[in-house]
Amino acid sequence: MRTPLIKILAIVTLISLLLVNQAHPQSVINEYIDLGLKNNIVLQQKSISLEKAMLALKIANGMFSPSLNLLGNYTNGNGGRSISFPVGDLLNPVYSTLNQLTSSSNFPQIENVNQNFFPKDFYDVRARVSMPIFNSDLIYNRKIREQQTLLQEFEVTIYKRELVRNIKVAYFNYLSAREGVSIYQSALTRAMEGKRVNESLLANGKGLPAYVLRSESEIENIKAQLSDAERQVENAQLYLNFLLNRNPDEVINTSYSAEEDLLHASSLIQEPVSVQKREELMQLQTLQGMNENMLNMSKLFWSPRISGFFDMGAQAERMRYNSNANYYLMGMQLDIPLFAGFTNRHKISQSRLEIKNTELSVQQVNRQLNMNTQIAKNSLVSAYQNYLSAQKQLEAAQSYQRLIEKGYKEGVNTFIEAVDARNQLTSAQLLVTLNQYRVLMAEAGLERETAGFELGGSGK
Repeated sequence: MRTPLIKILAIVTLISLLLVNQAHPQSVINEYIDLGLKNNIVLQQKSISLEKAMLALKIANGMFSPSLNLLGNYTNGNGGRSISFPVGDLLNPVYSTLNQLTSSSNFPQIENVNQNFFPKDFYDVRARVSMPIFNSDLIYNRKIREQQTLLQEFEVTIYKRELVRNIKVAYFNYLSAREGVSIYQSALTRAMEGKRVNESLLANGKGLPAYVLRSESEIENIKAQLSDAERQVENAQLYLNFLLNRNPDEVINTSYSAEEDLLHASSLIQEPVSVQKREELMQLQTLQGMNENMLNMSKLFWSPRISGFFDMGAQAERMRYNSNANYYLMGMQLDIPLFAGFTNRHKISQSRLEIKNTELSVQQVNRQLNMNTQIAKNSLVSAYQNYLSAQKQLEAAQSYQRLIEKGYKEGVNTFIEAVDARNQLTSAQLLVTLNQYRVLMAEAGLERETAGFELGGSGK
């Protein structure tokens, strides 16, 4: 009864492990991409520029809202222009007649008034609410700000795609350099074994001292190549950690399997390529729309600007305040431009030229992107064919090396043939590794040219 259940559990466990092992290597590079998109300093700077563009859009939206300001002024002056009121000359004869008729002095004589234009000890404090009622410039300014924000979003996305490509290429360079070190280490082991065999043959009177010296020379040559390969690993590690904004000596995870990406590369070769998803084209199209809005705004230079205001405050002399000091004032303002030295006409012509220039840029960039995409696909096809050819060369070199090594030990083949067979095997192993990662780099390049990487989540 328990045997079938145990078998089922074992099968399920095995399948789960296979799925985990299959997914884990592929997720390594995606984790580095996510880390780079999060930590890269240049990307952070571009994100700040995007935030600034979004704030500028909010400012443009805020211009449609009412504004409230507290205003106040105090003035005090004397002298200057004045106006005379002959109040005394007008009223004093009347007052004199009245005094005679009433036999009293109830109507005293008054002086003429001389009033200056400057107010004396005068204050005015008010709260003003103002709001644009109609202004075509504000409408188009908001549209332009929206498009500028969109342009900045495209700028961030374009850099993200470049960063993804650079991270992939840097990671593949690191893996290629590490495998190169392993190949040279294997070659060094074979060369040292060859030297041991030559020393053994020389001790038994069947070898030559020249063969031992030639083996030592071969070992030193491989050591030099190994040292150079180790420096390449260090440089690749430094560059990848730089892109990820990490410490230079941070350890790189090498648990990556290329099989899935190689299969994907072979399928990409059969698929048609397109640049319609490229943000550069969308960016130029947005720029073209922004230039059209600027043209429309320039054409409406004659459009009236209407705004309204409402004041509520108090004003009086000698800093006195009472109910009579309170006041309110409301009104509307109209502004219609009539003539500005033909500057508006020149702005319209300038905007039309900008639109024409953008149209030409769209055509040029579209052709250039299509050319680059086709070149990237051709590079992928060539790299994949070279990889397949390198695999066949490696199979032949392995068989040849085994035959020559066996023949040399049996005295059938010469030492020079044995050295040549080992060198061919090392070269073939390096060629397979190099071409394998060239395929992956070419795939990353084509992925960049077609904007095929899904930035919303790592992976294809």
